[in-house]
Amino acid sequence: MKRHFPTGVIFDMDNTLLQSRINFSEMKKAIFRLWTEHGLIEPTFDWQSHTASQLIEIGRTSGRLTSRLEQEMWAAVTEIEKAGMHEAVLENHVQEVLAILKDRHHLFILTNNAYIAAEEALRRTGIAGCFEEIVAREQMTTLKPHPSGIHYIRRQYPELPATAWTMVGDSWIDGKAAQDGEVAFIAYQSNPQEMERHNVAPQAYIADLRELLHIL
Repeated sequence: MKRHFPTGVIFDMDNTLLQSRINFSEMKKAIFRLWTEHGLIEPTFDWQSHTASQLIEIGRTSGRLTSRLEQEMWAAVTEIEKAGMHEAVLENHVQEVLAILKDRHHLFILTNNAYIAAEEALRRTGIAGCFEEIVAREQMTTLKPHPSGIHYIRRQYPELPATAWTMVGDSWIDGKAAQDGEVAFIAYQSNPQEMERHNVAPQAYIADLRELLHIL
């Protein structure tokens, strides 16, 4: 029987709950190569200053992305994700914190990764059962920093106001998704200058996940 809580917590996965081994630089390079080979962007494009999700959206909005090319891109991205997640281990204190929070809040994962890679990593590290749902890119219309995933999660409990939800993540893209989705954001082991550069204002900065037990 599903329990009902007055609040919910949305966790990013990579470098928030799991110490990710995903080679994001290689992922961005793979996307860039595909886009340039097929004329979606110019070879001089500064791909290194963009996130993988931003590069994907640039391709999607180029007007030149075919379904076959998109499938090729996702296949390349998923292989890099699976390789990185296979070696992933838990961040410090994750299990003890989740064991307490799951009896107080609705808990969700929100990740730009493929569901198959995220579910395998969370199951292997023993924390998959702490979450009501793993929300991966398959459930989003647009990847973080777009708030599509936040909206999807909030629709699961339409009776809860935006103020009932908090997002926890390490990256500015998590914070931007939270802000645009009108929910609070807590930054974990994050760079304040990076947050400020992207106009993200966290409710709090934490260095240890156990701090959530006093904030939430």
